[in-house]
Amino acid sequence: METIAMPAINLAVIMPEILLSCIAMVLLLVNVFVPGKNKAYLGYLSIIGLAVTAASAVGGWGPSVSAFNGSIVQDNFAIFFKVIFLISAGLAILISDRYMVQEDCNQGELYPMILFATVGMMLMAAGTDMMVIFLGLELLSICLYVLSGWNRASLASNEAGLKYFLLGAFSTGFLLYGMALTYGATGSTKIMAISAYVMGNPGVASNPLFVVGMLLIAVGFSFKIAAAPFHMWTPDVYQGAPTPMTAFMSAGPKAAGFAAFIRVMIFAFPMLRAEWGDLLWILAVLTMTVGNIIALSQDNVKRMLAYSSIAHAGYALVGFAAVNAEGAAGILFYMLSYAFMNIGAFAVIILITKKGEVNGNVQDLAGFGHKKPLLAMVLSIFLFSLAGMPPTAGFIGKFYLFSAAIKAGYVWLAIIGVLNSAASLYYYLRVMVFMYMKDPTEDFEWAGATPAIAVCLLVAVGATLVLGVVPGTVLELAQKAVQF
Repeated sequence: METIAMPAINLAVIMPEILLSCIAMVLLLVNVFVPGKNKAYLGYLSIIGLAVTAASAVGGWGPSVSAFNGSIVQDNFAIFFKVIFLISAGLAILISDRYMVQEDCNQGELYPMILFATVGMMLMAAGTDMMVIFLGLELLSICLYVLSGWNRASLASNEAGLKYFLLGAFSTGFLLYGMALTYGATGSTKIMAISAYVMGNPGVASNPLFVVGMLLIAVGFSFKIAAAPFHMWTPDVYQGAPTPMTAFMSAGPKAAGFAAFIRVMIFAFPMLRAEWGDLLWILAVLTMTVGNIIALSQDNVKRMLAYSSIAHAGYALVGFAAVNAEGAAGILFYMLSYAFMNIGAFAVIILITKKGEVNGNVQDLAGFGHKKPLLAMVLSIFLFSLAGMPPTAGFIGKFYLFSAAIKAGYVWLAIIGVLNSAASLYYYLRVMVFMYMKDPTEDFEWAGATPAIAVCLLVAVGATLVLGVVPGTVLELAQKAVQF
């Protein structure tokens, strides 16, 4: 009788995911059995859980270790991204309580849902089997569909959840079909096995089944990172979703999409690197240009930041198109920097907006700099960083990405990136013009920071400036993380 070989089970490799999943389940039970309408304590417990998980993840830094028959890996690349996800979740939780109480939707299940979404992102970054990546993506997506429509009393939130669900399911079909075709052409869903098969059978690289599979996978991931022309869901979902969830979606899940996208394309399709490099070149130009041009005409701040988020995906794609170590490291650094500056900007927007987000337009910020000078200065720092102005993290991130493109010979791509970055100054500076150069129409007495939001802003501003002035240590870690 033939024996079945059991794969080596090394739970240490997935210990961060196990820890965070257990913490999320415990919080669900605590929410049920501890009465009371004040759910802020669940947020603080979630922060502690995220810190414990981060310690567990960082403890694995070093040599790569795989488990479950090569389906998941603990390497520096995955660990760096896991830290980004945990930071994004922590900052989003800090800014959630005030908004959710204001909008009367402060249900305790919110915080476990964010934690489960983070587990999905961690699986996407660590997965070396397409099925593991897909499971992580689905766990993340289901949580995001719910979080987008969290405010059931808001028609805009309901619409955001439904649109995200329908379009997300549609894009998942592309991704899964691409994985199926790749499996049909190579006989495996494991990334390294696919690469080995293609290296041993060079003719597979010209197999239409394999090429179409690669293209469909690229389409699926392009939707997840909101790359043009697969970005149509982004503005409506970002504008309609509760603002803390918009902040979370713009940072963590985008980074998770890039983590999985990079690992799959570099390792599963190395023989088609020239082809998908050109594809990414086109995607980067389209994404940057479409995002920035449409953002120029937006009055709603959240919608403007949504198109800005699309443009920033384009900047990251510049580094990806370069297909070199500098570009990959630049993406890691940029995703970390973007998490701080974008969630920080949304935190200030939360403080400015009233119940129902009735004053969410740029014009409603008139005179904000005179009434709340400290908060206006903080928002200005984030906007300057998003625009790529020194001495902020955004400048260093873009410099690194564009330098990688020039090193790879994509000089025109870098020039287009710089021009797009310059164009984005208009809509960022427009916010500052209204804050500082228009007469106030409100006294903004409600725009006081709670302790949790104050901590978020302090961390975000500090990180944005430190990463802009002394980025060396983090850049070195990013470079080590991409030494596959």
